[in-house]
Amino acid sequence: MKKTILFMVINMNVGGTEKALLNMINQMSTDEYDITILMLEEYGGFLNQIPPNVTIQFVEQYKYLKNKLNLPPKTVAKKMIREGNFIKGINLILVYMISKLTKNKNYYFKYVTKTVSIIKKEYDIAVAYAGPMDFISFFVVHKINAKRKIQWIHFDVEKFGIDKGYAKKIYRNFDKIHVVSEEAKRKLIKAVPSVKNKTSVFLNMISPEQILKQSKDGIGFKDNFSGIRILTVGRLSIEKGQDLAIKVLARLIKDGHNVRWYCVGDGNARNEYERLIAENNLETHFFLLGSEPNPYPYMEQCDVYVQPSRHEGYCITLTEAKCFNKPIISTNFTGVSEQIIHDKTGLIVKVDEVKLYEAVKRVITDVNLQGKLMHNLLRENELNRNCKDITLLNW
Repeated sequence: MKKTILFMVINMNVGGTEKALLNMINQMSTDEYDITILMLEEYGGFLNQIPPNVTIQFVEQYKYLKNKLNLPPKTVAKKMIREGNFIKGINLILVYMISKLTKNKNYYFKYVTKTVSIIKKEYDIAVAYAGPMDFISFFVVHKINAKRKIQWIHFDVEKFGIDKGYAKKIYRNFDKIHVVSEEAKRKLIKAVPSVKNKTSVFLNMISPEQILKQSKDGIGFKDNFSGIRILTVGRLSIEKGQDLAIKVLARLIKDGHNVRWYCVGDGNARNEYERLIAENNLETHFFLLGSEPNPYPYMEQCDVYVQPSRHEGYCITLTEAKCFNKPIISTNFTGVSEQIIHDKTGLIVKVDEVKLYEAVKRVITDVNLQGKLMHNLLRENELNRNCKDITLLNW
């Protein structure tokens, strides 16, 4: 009999968490698992990449809850009062204040979701996959029937700003907690010691064969540039560090290097980065290529891959880039030393503009270093093609 599993996420936006989920369910046997993805909203560039055997569901009422969950409650309450919903507005504020005073978000979440019914079907396993996101955790605990419940942590909880008090309360309702690196596990246990005995590491999965196959499906770079191409893939946001990349490129161009830097991804920092690019006169050197569900042609065609992130839980784009045996430079975020070995399969530097500049300059000018990094990556990939068995999850 098939095991029924529900994964809950925010949406299927083009991002590392969503990519990790797709990679995992693509490797789960259709004979063993009946999979459902429950989303808060029907949105995202990865929607059409969900396998046809997977059931897709949405929280229909979320469109009515979204503002109450994402905007300051006082702002929402004032709007309700202006629109004539005086009692509802006052009640919202009162419940929010009680939630704040008791340091228990459950009161507020229960109030705003009182019209959302509990999902009647019972699953063998329900997974709060978009973690840590307090509302997803709440929803899986209080609105989904399942024999076992799992919380999945994809971020560095020190950088993400976890609510330790609420995490302690809500995580006690989960049978297991998965994190995506050993370092992330240590940080979670430090923040919430009570989860120690139920927490385990499961690295984000990739399929090297599928990645290499997809790299042949797209076009990739459309310019005729003959210099050195540097690539970064990730959401355009301050935590992903593309601003550091822009400043590093300005230094490289000033030094006279024939190099261009390309970023695949989109996000709320795009306008700021466009301003920074113009400020440094890099319009013909630094390119924001936008969101792309298939970044692999760019990974195959670039000369150097750089991950300038300020923080990650486990950087799946870095693991994907390794498949192409290109020189890799990464900042020292959580879990990076579990992905590349400094000065062997890549370079790891501090989250610092000068240090990143020095590392990039070193790689693009040292042919011997390039050859060493590429050879070691090739050897590692030949020895270990990420043969992780899904059964290791111990559902």
